[in-house]
Amino acid sequence: MRIKTIHTGNFMLDGGAMFGTVPKSIWQKINPADAQNMCNWAMRCLLVEDGDRLILIDTGMGQKQSEKFFGYYYLNGIHSLQKSLNDAGIDVNDITDVVLTHLHFDHCGGAVKWNTTKDGYDLTFAKAKYWVHPDHWQHAIQPNAREKASFLTENMIPIQELGHLHFIADDLKISENVSGILAQGHTESMFCPKINVNGKTLVFMADMIPSSGHIKPNYVMGYDIRPLDTMKERSAFLEEAVALDYTLFFEHDLNLECGKVIHTDRGYNLGDAGTLRDFF
Repeated sequence: MRIKTIHTGNFMLDGGAMFGTVPKSIWQKINPADAQNMCNWAMRCLLVEDGDRLILIDTGMGQKQSEKFFGYYYLNGIHSLQKSLNDAGIDVNDITDVVLTHLHFDHCGGAVKWNTTKDGYDLTFAKAKYWVHPDHWQHAIQPNAREKASFLTENMIPIQELGHLHFIADDLKISENVSGILAQGHTESMFCPKINVNGKTLVFMADMIPSSGHIKPNYVMGYDIRPLDTMKERSAFLEEAVALDYTLFFEHDLNLECGKVIHTDRGYNLGDAGTLRDFF
C-alpha cells in the first residue's frame, strides 16, 4: 500500500459562501479574505496504490475551461495535476482507476481534456475506469438550478460516451483497501473514500469537511444543498472518527493535508495536523 498527495493547484472562493452563516469576524481568522472577500483554497487529490491498482481520487479543476472561467476562480499556485503526477513518477496511462467523489467542476474537471484539435474531448486517463456513485451521476446530469453552474457537461458526458463510466456498487468498495461512505448534505450521494493503510484508516473528506476549519458541525458551506443534513452527517462521522482514530484528508485546506479530530468540553476540534507523511 502506497499513498501520495497530488496537488492540482489553488483557487479562490468567496469566504462567506465557504462558511455559510458563520460570521466573518470568526471565519476570517481561519482563512483570511482579500479585499474582494475571496479566500484561497487547495484542490488536493490523493493517489492510492493498492496491489496492482493505481487509484486517483478526484482530479482538480483541469485546464480546458476558458480564460474567462478561470478568471472567476483565480487559479493560482505552482502545482497542476500533470506536474504533480510527473513529480511522483506517474504517467497518466499508469492510472487504473479514477474515483470521483462528486462531479462539481473543482473535483472532476481534470478527468477530461481537449483533444489535439480542440474540437472534442479525450480522457486524461485513457486506460482508467472512472468511478461515480450512480445516484450522484443521475443528480449531476439532471442538475437542479442551485447546482447547475457546478456541473459542467464537458466534465461528465465524455466519460460516458468514451465507455469509461463505472458505477460504485452498493457495498461502496473500490478495491481491497478502498471503500467509502456516502454523504447527502453537500450534494446528492457524495462518495468519501475510506482507505485502509496498513491497519490505519485515512478518510478523504471531499466536501463533507473541506478544510480543517470546517470540523465544527455548524461551519457549513453556503453551497450545501441540505445544510442540516451536513450538520448531522458531520456530527455522526466525527464521533466515529474520534472513536476509531481516523485520520482526515482535507481536499481544500490551503495548508494542512491531514489531521486528527479530538473531542473536548467545547465540542469537536482539530488535534494533531500536518502532511500525509506525518501520519503514514
